[in-house]
Amino acid sequence: MIEQNQLTFAPWIKRTPGQSPHTATVVFPHAGGAATAYRTLAAELARTGPDAYVVQYPQRADRLAHPAPETVEQLAAELFAAGDWAAVGPLRLFGHCMGAVIAFEFARVAEREGAAVDSLWVSASHAPGAVAESPRLPTAAVDVVADMVDLGGTDPRLLADEDFVELLVRAVRADYQAFNRYSCDPDVRIRADIHTLGGRSDHRINENMLLRWKTHTGGAFTSTLFDGGHFYLNDHIPAVARLVNER
Repeated sequence: MIEQNQLTFAPWIKRTPGQSPHTATVVFPHAGGAATAYRTLAAELARTGPDAYVVQYPQRADRLAHPAPETVEQLAAELFAAGDWAAVGPLRLFGHCMGAVIAFEFARVAEREGAAVDSLWVSASHAPGAVAESPRLPTAAVDVVADMVDLGGTDPRLLADEDFVELLVRAVRADYQAFNRYSCDPDVRIRADIHTLGGRSDHRINENMLLRWKTHTGGAFTSTLFDGGHFYLNDHIPAVARLVNER
C-alpha cells in the first residue's frame, strides 16, 4: 500500500485515516450536501475499516468559487481526476441520494481507467435508469427551500438564517441542474457489486425504486432497509458503517 504522503489528492477531498490497508471507502454527499455533513459517517467507517474519503462538490464550502459542472458525468470525471484512486483501491463507493448516482458514474470512469471498484453502496436513491422519468427537481430559490424542508435532514434553525439559505440554494441548484440533465439506459452496468440501503418510511425513495438498481450491476446485489425516512442514515451510522465494512 502506498503511504498517504506519497499520493496526490485535491485538498477538498477529506480523508479520515482507517485501520486497514486493503481498500478505501469513498463517500459522495447528497445534493446540496457538504463534506462536513458526512464527517461522522467517515469517522465510523474508518474506526473499524479502511481509510475513508469524502469528496466535496463545487459551489459550497472550500469549493465555493469552483464552477459547477453541467452534467453528473462531468462532475464524476472531475472527482476521479482529483485523486490517485487506483493507488488506494480496490474502492468501496458510498453515495446518499444524488450522491449514489454520482458514485455510479464515478465507478464507470474508474472501471474505464483501470481503477478497481469492489462495491457501490446506494443510499436512498433513484436508479440511474429511472432518473430521466422522475419529476424534474426545482431550481427556483423558494422551491429549493421547500424541497429541502420536505426531504428533512436540514436543521430548521439553519433554514431561518438568510445567509445559510443563500449558500444552500446555490449548492442545491447547481446539483439539481446537473441531475435534471442526467439520463442513463437501464441496461448500463458496472462490474462492481451494488448494495442498496433505504428508510422504510422514505416518502421519496421506496423499496421498489431501490430494487431497480439491480439491473445496473454485473455482480452481486443486496437491499437492506432501516427504520426512518429519507435521511434514515443520520440515525443508523454505526449500523451502516458496520454493514459496509463487514462486506
